[in-house]
Amino acid sequence: MPNQYRPRHRATLAISLVCIVLPLHVAQADDPLQGSSGSFSWLDGASQQAAEWNVILGGGFRVEPEFEGANDYKIMPVPFVSADFGPYVSVGPMGLTINAWDYEGMSVKGRLGYDLGRDSSDDKHLHGLGDIGAGAVLGLDLAYNLDPVEFKVSLDKTVGGSDGFAAKFGTAYSFGVDSFMFSIGPSVTWSDGNYMESYFGVTDRQSEKSGLSSFDADAGFKRLDLEVSGLYFIDEHWVVRGEAGLGYLVGDAADSPVSQENLQMPTMFLLGYKF
Repeated sequence: MPNQYRPRHRATLAISLVCIVLPLHVAQADDPLQGSSGSFSWLDGASQQAAEWNVILGGGFRVEPEFEGANDYKIMPVPFVSADFGPYVSVGPMGLTINAWDYEGMSVKGRLGYDLGRDSSDDKHLHGLGDIGAGAVLGLDLAYNLDPVEFKVSLDKTVGGSDGFAAKFGTAYSFGVDSFMFSIGPSVTWSDGNYMESYFGVTDRQSEKSGLSSFDADAGFKRLDLEVSGLYFIDEHWVVRGEAGLGYLVGDAADSPVSQENLQMPTMFLLGYKF
C-alpha cells in the first residue's frame, strides 16, 4: 500500500475528531454541574452531549483504484466519524458541512474539505508524472428534494494542489425497508482545465520521463457514475454502512494515456457506534 494513504486517513480522522472533541470539552467546561458534587463526571457529560449531537465513531475499509483511471485496486482503512452540531453544522469523513438554507425541499449547503492530491509513487504507471499537491476544497451543494427523489448539484473548488474546479450533477432515489435504508442514483461530473490537465494531462517533459505520450486534457465531462448505498441499524447504537459505485471515464479522461481502465468500481464498508 502506498505510504501516502496512511497520512491521508490519519488526517481524515484527526480533522473529524478535533471538530467533535473540542466542542465537547468546551460544552463540558461551561456545564455548571462540573466539579460540584462529583455526581456528574466529565465523561458522563461528554457522553450525554455526544448523544445529543448524534456522534458516530467507528471504522471500516474502502476498495478503490490506485488512482483515477487505474486498473489495479487497493484496500484502505477508513475512519467513520460523524456528528451534527444542531441543525446547521455537521462534520463527517469528508469535512465540515454548513446547512445554510432549507425551504420546502430546496436546500443550500456549504462544505469545507480537503484534497490530498496524487503522489507519483502511488503506482509505477505514474512515475515521471510528478506529484499533485494537497489543497483545501470549498464546496457548495444545491439540492431539491421531491421525496423520495433528490436532485443535487455539487460544486467543488480546490485551493492549492490542482487548483481545479468540478461540478457534479446527480439524482438519487431513497427508500427504507425495516431497519434498512437504501439510496441509488446516477451522476455525471464536469471538471475544468486545471483539474483535467493536472490529473490526465501529460506535458512534453513528463512524456520524456514517464514514457507516456504527450496529451493535452481540456475541460469537459470526465465520468459517469451509478452509486448505491445502504444503512442498517443493528440496534439503537450500532450501525452498518455500505457503498458501491460503478463509474466510467469519458472524454479526455478516458482518452488520456494516464488512464489504464475507464471502468472504475469503488466499494466501502463501515461499522459505527452511535452514542
